[in-house]
Amino acid sequence: MIVAIQICLRVPTSPTFLPLSISFHICRVFQRLKGKTLHGAGDPTTPCWMWQPFYCTSEWRLWSWCGILLIGVGTWYQVHLQVLMNSWFGDFYDLLQKALAKDRKVSRDEVSSFIMAFARIATVYVVVAVLLGFFTKHWTFRWRQAMNDHYTKNWQLLRRIEGASQRVQEDTRRFAVMLENIGASMLQSVLTLVAFLPILLELSTDIHELPLIGETSNAMVKATILWALLGTVGLAVVGIRLPGLEFDNQQVEAAFRKELVYGEDDEHRAESQVVRGLFEAVRRSYFRLYFNFMYFDVAKFSYLHFGYLVPYIILAPNISEGKITLGHLQRLVLAFGSVERSFQFLVRNWAQIVDLLSVYKRLRHFNQSLEENGDWSRHSGQYIYHYDETCLQRPAARKKAE
Repeated sequence: MIVAIQICLRVPTSPTFLPLSISFHICRVFQRLKGKTLHGAGDPTTPCWMWQPFYCTSEWRLWSWCGILLIGVGTWYQVHLQVLMNSWFGDFYDLLQKALAKDRKVSRDEVSSFIMAFARIATVYVVVAVLLGFFTKHWTFRWRQAMNDHYTKNWQLLRRIEGASQRVQEDTRRFAVMLENIGASMLQSVLTLVAFLPILLELSTDIHELPLIGETSNAMVKATILWALLGTVGLAVVGIRLPGLEFDNQQVEAAFRKELVYGEDDEHRAESQVVRGLFEAVRRSYFRLYFNFMYFDVAKFSYLHFGYLVPYIILAPNISEGKITLGHLQRLVLAFGSVERSFQFLVRNWAQIVDLLSVYKRLRHFNQSLEENGDWSRHSGQYIYHYDETCLQRPAARKKAE
């Protein structure tokens, strides 16, 4: 594999150069996509603009690639500690079952040793979670800073676009915050799935029956996938209108804010009747959004809370016949919950994903001005512009000028 990468990149196989070489190769792919876009052979909304300022410039390449590697390693270690906790809960609940039996052959030292073992795992988890969260915040802020630098360097081209200041300041901030939350959650879900799915398979070898389905192999795993798929598809259908409504809501908010800004410098703007009309549009937009979120929340919370009962419903025959210990039951329920939450990534983050999609739409339209009036320099990683005064005008004025 190393030899193949060396041939493709024509660089040494030194561990020092390899990560940067891979990043360079990926950036060249982005730049080729960018070149096709600018020459009219591709979609002008290609999302390369989100990645290039941070991942494909020499100033941020070390932060971007080494940072994402460190976040991945830290998240994987967190998942490893969760696996240790799952094993601890199984052993501890078996100890409790033994202690509550008639013979009560459990000493105080055994209980204390289990408590101390959990305290050690939990302490390490807290330290790792705090440090990883601190670093992730700095990493996502650097991404925002790279996008901010990219836009401010080209401010003369962008400054006359409606809402340019909001795109550069507010939307890049929201993009960074939501990327931190959603990206961390997605990475955690993927790694949790990789770690806990084999555990669930191992623990459920004696579970061979599902309600309404009957005898089947790997019953717990199939039940988890079916339940998560049902919730993801169902809630996606229920909330399909939310991204568009959120985008429309941001548009009416921008129109209201724009009129108030004009009123700060011009006494003939932001008149009472105009402001009331604009705020009425904001009011209607929010009430429509609240109504759509209401029925989405009904479906979401009903699904999530009923999910607590699913593993017990599946294990009911084994519980009633005494074929499973308390510790084994606890490990199964925790592993089921971990795998279920991994599959429910979209369900649990849908509101933030809707918000992120609306921000992405606005930044995508904002970035089209750079796509239409600039050429991407492969050597400098910056745009080279060829424009006159008319390209700074709004589309209607530009068309009239032409």
